[in-house]
Formats: sequence, structure tokens, C-alpha cells
Amino acid sequence: MNNDVLRYSAFDRDGEGGNPAGVVLDATGATEQWMQRTAAEVGYSETAFLVAELGPRRYRIRYFSPLAEVAFCGHATIATAVALADRDGVGEFVLTTPAGEVAVDTRVEEGRVNATLTSVAPSVREAESADLETALAALSWDTADLDPSLPPRIANAGNDHLVLAAATRERLADLDYDQAALGALMADQHWTTVHLVWRGEDGQYHARDPFPPGGVFEDPATGAAAAAFGAYLRELGLVAPPGRVTIHQGEDMGRPSRLVVDIPPGAAGIRVSGTATAIGE
Repeated sequence: MNNDVLRYSAFDRDGEGGNPAGVVLDATGATEQWMQRTAAEVGYSETAFLVAELGPRRYRIRYFSPLAEVAFCGHATIATAVALADRDGVGEFVLTTPAGEVAVDTRVEEGRVNATLTSVAPSVREAESADLETALAALSWDTADLDPSLPPRIANAGNDHLVLAAATRERLADLDYDQAALGALMADQHWTTVHLVWRGEDGQYHARDPFPPGGVFEDPATGAAAAAFGAYLRELGLVAPPGRVTIHQGEDMGRPSRLVVDIPPGAAGIRVSGTATAIGE
């Protein structure tokens, strides 16, 4: 095991913003306690650990927030893929996550490594009315704050996310929620984030992701939620596959991020693309 922790900011926008992740490229033999402690010390929303090499460019990966393990993390996957490409060259890597197998293609575009993950097979289901009422209360939203053309759903592309669409950009920008109340609901329902979105024009969306289960008020770029949202759009017929949307996240917290979501037809996994920039300790 090599316990060096690399740090990358994933889904950055032209080298700025993005969501920082820790990456340990060799965590062979590491205990769960050590990985949890390391993630807490790093302090980012997630740190990724490659715990076994399964073959050429194939690895088993685990993800830890400062508080707990999560089954899948999109931004830490992008960060890990870019770190691997920096070390081993671009191409495809296959990561076996606790949620299933995720392929990540890396390539050089405009002088930077760009990575595209393909999620596990996604699913979408309706949210229970009582849970929706509790979530809205914790957010200090009411039904008038919602966009009726984008109904609430639970979407999963590796883990569960409650999708709520704001009727206005101003409603999305004004985020001041009850962290304890929303965190308790999310822990009870096993939601990883609440994916708050606002639909702009021409396939452009703005998003914010409260993440109290990870000990984080808000995530500046959430690849797992972006993949789940792509599945949501396909399931509800809100995009004609194959389609592409761009999610802008982190702007309201000063960490602008860009996530490109490609939505294939059928039930195939959703593709999420972005860059990652190496950062200092």
C-alpha cells in the first residue's frame, strides 16, 4: 500500500472551481477504519481508494465521505480516472464500485484530460408524498416553489437522489435549509443527495446538491446525481435520446462546475463527462 493522497478538483471549469476529491491510487490491504479516518482527515466530500488491481487498467474502488462510505461517487471517479491517466496514459479504465462496474474513458481534448464515466443501469421511481413533504419543509420550500413540468422523483444511477426542480433561478439560489432535519430524512431513506435543479434554455440546467449525510452542507459538483438526473430526464420523456444536457453547479457557492450528461436510448447507463485539475495539499 502507498498511502499518498492525491488531490484533484473534478468537473472544474477551465481550471477553476469544481469539486475536490482525494485519490489514493494504491490502497491495497487498507482497512476500512484507515480509509474512513483518511477521508475525514482530507476533509473533502469524498476520497476514493483503489483497493485492488483486478487486471490491466481494471481496479476495485471504494469511496468514503468524512462520515461514512458511499456506494458510488461521480466526481471522485472522474478525479481517479484523470489521476490514472496522468500516471498510465489515456484510454479506458474499468472500476468495480460497490454499486457495480463503471467504465471510464479518458482522452486528451484541448491539451487536458477529459474523462467520461458510464453509470450502472439507472432507475427512477416516484417519491412518497410524506417524504416529499418532509423534504420541502426542511428546505423551507412549498409546492408553489416547484416546477410542475419537472415532477419530484427518486433517481438512481449508483445511489438514490431525490430530484426537486425549482420554478425559478432565484428559488434555487436562495438555499438555506435545516441540515439536521434534511439529514435525518436522507439517512432514513438512504438518499445520497437532494438534487435541486432549475431548467434554463437549450439543454442547460443549474443544480445544487445538499449533502448532509456526508457532513457537507452542499456539494459543488455531483457526478452521481448528474447521472441519476440524466436517467430522470429519459424516464419522463423530457429529452429525446440520444441527447445531451449540461449541468452548471457550484456557482452559488463560488465553485463553478460543469458536468456534461449524455443520455443514450433504452435502459443503458448514463454518461457523465468532465475534467479534473490537480491541486496542492
